[in-house]
Amino acid sequence: MGCTPESFKKRTKMDEENQLNQTLKPRHLHMIAIGGSIGAGLFVGSGSALSRGGPAALLIDFMIIGVMMFNVVYALGELAVMYPVSGGFYTYSTRFIDPSWGFAMGWNYVFQWAIVLPLELTVASFTVEYWGTTVNVGVWITVFLVAIILINVFGVLGFGEEEFWSSVLKLAAIVIFMIIALVLVLGGGPSNGLYSEYWGARNWYNPGAFANGFKGVCSVFVTAAFAFSGTELVGLAAAESENPARSLPGAVKQVFWRITLFYIISLLFVGLLVRYDDERLLGANPFIDVNASPFVLAAKDAGLIGFDSFMNVVILVSVISIGNSGVYGGSRTLTALAEQGYAPKIFAYIDRSGRPLFSTLFIIAFGFLAYITLDANGPTVFDWLLALSGLAALFTWGSICLAHIRFRAAWKHQGHTIDEIPFQSITGVTGSYIGLAIIFLVLVAQFYIAIFPLGGTPSAEGFFKAYLALPVVLFFWGAGYLWKREGWLRTSQIDIDTGRREVDWDVINAERAKVASWPIWRRWLNLIV
Repeated sequence: MGCTPESFKKRTKMDEENQLNQTLKPRHLHMIAIGGSIGAGLFVGSGSALSRGGPAALLIDFMIIGVMMFNVVYALGELAVMYPVSGGFYTYSTRFIDPSWGFAMGWNYVFQWAIVLPLELTVASFTVEYWGTTVNVGVWITVFLVAIILINVFGVLGFGEEEFWSSVLKLAAIVIFMIIALVLVLGGGPSNGLYSEYWGARNWYNPGAFANGFKGVCSVFVTAAFAFSGTELVGLAAAESENPARSLPGAVKQVFWRITLFYIISLLFVGLLVRYDDERLLGANPFIDVNASPFVLAAKDAGLIGFDSFMNVVILVSVISIGNSGVYGGSRTLTALAEQGYAPKIFAYIDRSGRPLFSTLFIIAFGFLAYITLDANGPTVFDWLLALSGLAALFTWGSICLAHIRFRAAWKHQGHTIDEIPFQSITGVTGSYIGLAIIFLVLVAQFYIAIFPLGGTPSAEGFFKAYLALPVVLFFWGAGYLWKREGWLRTSQIDIDTGRREVDWDVINAERAKVASWPIWRRWLNLIV
């Protein structure tokens, strides 16, 4: 379990393609896919998005980002089943697009998660204050940081178990909320609350479906993207699963249900129950305020005693889970960078328990930035830290789509057919083009909001807080080119053979023949289950 001094010594013999442990089980991957990234972005961030855009904008934007994520995850699944390498999508950018761009995406992803860790520790500490505790915030930061360190002592198995059980709690909470919300919309709430008579869609008429018009719709996109951040971790975790070729396709299919059930339907109920002009949605805390969660507001207005505390526990578990995901995602990507010569070699060190030791310590060290909160200027510092990683996930997702497009082009160029790909994206290359187009539109919408902010006056500070991630990525891209002197790969230069998984075609063909014999409705169901 990695708890002896001997376990921290360097691993010497293992698969040359992957020194990490392959101990994640299908249940871990499925839960990472279906509930891993559900956190404060959905539970609390949806409140500020509702106030800026209204219930219709909330649904439209989350559905558009959901379509994009569906295509991104399927593209990633196809690549990860073919090339199960540690470091996942960063290595695909290097291999199929441009080594310099891969360098940029790798470091961009590392710093994205390194900055998320102290933010989530801070959020968790403020979430505890909901119960009126007088304990200093710094004490809670220490408690949660120690908890994350202890989880990571157990390596990928610790991460997998923590993600499994926290996802179970999050999904249970959303299912409970949706059942309660349906009853409230139909007027079955307690007599001491607002929803004791038929409620219906009255909030869509008064105050209305949209707040702030087109600009409001544009402003919600980044919140929606933030709420989906971490979805791609299932591809990263595949390298440490027992049998990625079998478990990853099933995990990828779960993303459809998460987008449909746990995001779209729950946010539909949020828009039905909570008015977008409710001042409580704005919150009072510069980091996060559970009182501003529309899930909590709906429970309070319904007169449901104790449900707000239950949701607060769920939010607390969620943010700690996302912080732990930050350590996992950042450390694995940093290790892959080191293995490819894009980072100091010390970060390629993997101990006998399969932990990327120095990479994990490097990411955890960023957790100490959370103590900046204790200073009066803490919120200002965090604003700029967030600006560094605000759009980082969009660049990562766009790179996955582009890598998939380039892989398919090279695959065809070298005389292969689609039938030779063991797991195929449902929407194929078209889906990746759609995903890429949506990401471009979101970046344009964010640029528009950065220049013409909602409810404020344009300023250089506001623009860079909204768009600082772009020059940072371009800086990394330039640095990667100066270091490696390698640029855009021609289709003929792309290597599609090295590290490709050996496939048992007898088993796959038998499975395909079995599926082909099913009725049409069952074949369609098989695509998403």
